Amino acid sequence: MTADIAPDVAAYYGTHSDYSDPGSLAARFADLPTDLALLARVVRNLLIHRAEGAMFGRAIAVDRLHHDAETRYVDGIVRLLVERDGRSLTLPREVGDRFVGVCRDFALLHCSFLRSAGVPARIRCGFATYLDADLHSDHVVTEYWDALRGWRLADPQMADPRSAAAFGLDFDPMDVPRERFLVAGTAWRAIREGHADPLTFGHWRPEDPLAGEWFVAQSVRLDVAAVNKAEMLLWDIWGTAEDGYRAVSDAQRDLYDRVTEAVADEVDFDAARALYSRDDRLRVPRRVWSLAPFSGPAHVDLRAAPSATDALVTP
Repeated sequence: MTADIAPDVAAYYGTHSDYSDPGSLAARFADLPTDLALLARVVRNLLIHRAEGAMFGRAIAVDRLHHDAETRYVDGIVRLLVERDGRSLTLPREVGDRFVGVCRDFALLHCSFLRSAGVPARIRCGFATYLDADLHSDHVVTEYWDALRGWRLADPQMADPRSAAAFGLDFDPMDVPRERFLVAGTAWRAIREGHADPLTFGHWRPEDPLAGEWFVAQSVRLDVAAVNKAEMLLWDIWGTAEDGYRAVSDAQRDLYDRVTEAVADEVDFDAARALYSRDDRLRVPRRVWSLAPFSGPAHVDLRAAPSATDALVTP
């Protein structure tokens, strides 16, 4: 038995976005393996997370810690990698030569590899239960099409046995159970229906808790953009977030309630595309406000406006 995917959906997610496109560096993908799990391992061998220095026994250079993860586009990630080590991307990098990113970068590069191989893929923003026993941790994974089983979640950051062991993973990182990673829309629904405490979603820091309903709302906004192939940095702000991003109005709640009808574990492709295309509160503009963790807030002009190049044309 095989799963069915509509041709337009397969074509959409099987081709690159502005963010996943390797551009002039596409030839660097020519010798990549075709096995999906091996592609995740290639990603894992090229990147290190900002917080993984101790796990790998290596102090991360400050400039790379601060700046690598501000690289929005895959061609920029690949360019940094080959500048540091010009060998094939299939060869593991020394820790000091890796791109220093966050979960979004692992998922986006994996998604880029998959799309380059013609596999429908997208990144999903949400919350993992396997990174912290007491918290639904802010996280990003890959969602890819399996011809036998439909859409599956994969976490390329966990493709190294050291990572999997560090977090006590008890599942295949190429098949993350849906109950172990809640896409943002599913988390929003659980909170709105009173089944979950919003303060358990995000990053809990006593001096500045990045958690709560507002944080989940931000994740929903990021996820609907990602489903529409605008794979933003996790600290990018636009639309509903511009005015008091740590507040959620009743109008915004109504909007996100509608969004999560289209974008949760099951994505209603046509509805998600229409919502994104027609609502300026969701659609990524030409300029975003970026709350970069190290370099601080700044307005950033995007290379191309997703709303102009990739949104539906509406009357």
